[in-house]
Amino acid sequence: MSNTVALLGWSLPAIESMRSMDRPFVMVSFADFEPYAREHGIPFVAWNYNDWSERSNALQLKERLDPHGAELAVPLFEETVEWAGALNSLYRDDPRLLNRAYLCRNKAIMKRKALLAGFRVGLFEEVHTVEQVHQFMKRLNEAHLQLPGEEDAWVHLKPFSAAGTVGHKLLRSHASIDERVIPADFPCLVESHLPGLEFSCEAFIHDGKVRFLNITEYVKLGYSNFVPAGTQLEGQRDRIRAAIEKLARAFGIEYGMIHPEWFLTEDDELSFGEVACRIPGGHIFELIEAAHGFDPIQALVLCSDPKVTDDEIRAFFPSDEKTPEQYAGSVMVYPKPGRISRLEVPEELKEDPYFHSHTLISPHEHKVSDTREGFGNHYGTVFFQGTDPDRMRELLVHYQDTDFFA
Repeated sequence: MSNTVALLGWSLPAIESMRSMDRPFVMVSFADFEPYAREHGIPFVAWNYNDWSERSNALQLKERLDPHGAELAVPLFEETVEWAGALNSLYRDDPRLLNRAYLCRNKAIMKRKALLAGFRVGLFEEVHTVEQVHQFMKRLNEAHLQLPGEEDAWVHLKPFSAAGTVGHKLLRSHASIDERVIPADFPCLVESHLPGLEFSCEAFIHDGKVRFLNITEYVKLGYSNFVPAGTQLEGQRDRIRAAIEKLARAFGIEYGMIHPEWFLTEDDELSFGEVACRIPGGHIFELIEAAHGFDPIQALVLCSDPKVTDDEIRAFFPSDEKTPEQYAGSVMVYPKPGRISRLEVPEELKEDPYFHSHTLISPHEHKVSDTREGFGNHYGTVFFQGTDPDRMRELLVHYQDTDFFA
């Protein structure tokens, strides 16, 4: 197997993974990274992903990649998904691959597709004005048989194609719509609040079959999670796997990895949230490697390649059915609003046997704004490893509310 893989985006861990598996590759990213790539002998093609035009499209990019022998494109980040879809459509002479990439880039389209496939989804609409957001909330209130004086139904506002929680606004009342929604948000998606335990899956798919399924438990969305999930979610593994297989069939996913998010209600109903087909955020790949013992970037590349054999796939993955020996978790640390001057890592954390490492650094003195959108920027991550998922969850709950900065 010698066909070169084009990695769309920039990631030092991905470069290390390709080198360690001795797989020929070429990085495709913005020109700012070219000097570093040249200095370190990294095959590189400069490309501006923000320009899609007659002079800058997948045909031109393919021409730039042909000298490197590229036959496969793998997206590393959300913004490169449709570029990978366009390239793979050319490499495999299958125009549907681009359509599938668009499907995973537009939250409104993917929810319609999931609804048509028979999944339980919340109520959603595409909106273009603040008044349409108000009207959507009013209709939710009516559907909930709201009485005068009761709280409004919660509405989630999301960009069509942003990754993770970027641009996500939770609107709890009509007043919050007027306070928080701005013209730059439109057009966008609004959807009803889905109750239940939120979690994600990382399903590695090759030749239309789920070859490895990880379930990630979200302790607090955008803050903390651990791999694999605890007893409650792992106890639903058979149903979750069946839902993933149904999702892959409905969306026509044959190769690569999908990262869907789900909600499990108290009465064990499974609701579809959304799905991505690129590396997940929240350090999930790092946690998968720590807990399951394989390199998930290498797994993504192998599963994305139709030329890889079944024997190679089986030899790479461990069984995902056995009880895990190790759980891995992380807490992304966001400083509280106000002036901060130094890092304070609690001694109890350093002495805890589940504590593994952290990437927190002492900051220069500055003020953290109290008007941040979403969570703001996190200032580092604390990593944990241990054998008890309940203890792991307790630690993540505790340290996601700990103030690490004075």
